[in-house]
Amino acid sequence: MALAAKLTVAATLLALASLVGQDSTTTTRGGPGTPPIVSPADAPAGTEMLAVQWVKVAAPGQGVLLAAVARPPGAGPFPAVVLLHGSHGFAQQYVQLAQDLARGGLLAVAACWFSGGGGASSRFVTSIGCPEAPPVPNASSPEALQTVDALVQAARALPGARADRVGLFGHSRGGGATLNYILTADHVQAAVLDSAGYPSQLADLAGRVKAPILILHGTADGAADGGSEFTNVQRARDFEAALRRAGKPVEAMYYEGGGHNGIFTSATQHDDEVKRMVAFLRRRLRD
Repeated sequence: MALAAKLTVAATLLALASLVGQDSTTTTRGGPGTPPIVSPADAPAGTEMLAVQWVKVAAPGQGVLLAAVARPPGAGPFPAVVLLHGSHGFAQQYVQLAQDLARGGLLAVAACWFSGGGGASSRFVTSIGCPEAPPVPNASSPEALQTVDALVQAARALPGARADRVGLFGHSRGGGATLNYILTADHVQAAVLDSAGYPSQLADLAGRVKAPILILHGTADGAADGGSEFTNVQRARDFEAALRRAGKPVEAMYYEGGGHNGIFTSATQHDDEVKRMVAFLRRRLRD
């Protein structure tokens, strides 16, 4: 790592350390509450070569959430985006995606929002252990929403982040948590749903969505590589149509022949998704 990069990392870790032990009150989804505590963390085994800053986010009742912070070049402040992994669990591919978004001018936080994971999708990623995180939740559960809220609060408090300009990205189960969060909270200004599931009842809730949405979905999404009946592309198209009927801002890209994990298995799809995400998030998170 170059000297300038090392100095930047050191300065950031000092700033993060200054957050520890702060006794203040902030506004959460449910009202006033204790904000999460963000502190520096060691790089997990196998990730030492990834040029990110590792932190832990401790929130009462939610365990300790490991996260990788990828920073754009320059002084900032920058709009921020929190990345939520799918059911296969936290993985190096999400950290690398955060780095891709940082190169596009976004302060990106790839977070372990639950421990463990697995299933058919696990063969497409390189797992990162985070045993202190809570167990796998239902994406629409109160526990999931509280965890997402803690990560959003933590991102807003990071040195160099724009507290008023935060987005969410979610893949698969993470997309479900992202969508449920923006149905109930207005703390983020944009959301990206990648291979998310869309139960039919969501169409009736489209009018409650509180942030612009970018839908990214493969036309061949299904159970073979980790999807389900709810990730069938027609369900994504139906939800997009419901958003448009409700007058909600939505953009969508459907990848012909793309599977549930196309962002990880196709370099062409990955690069196109990154380009679209950067353009969408920078446009929606600007003043």
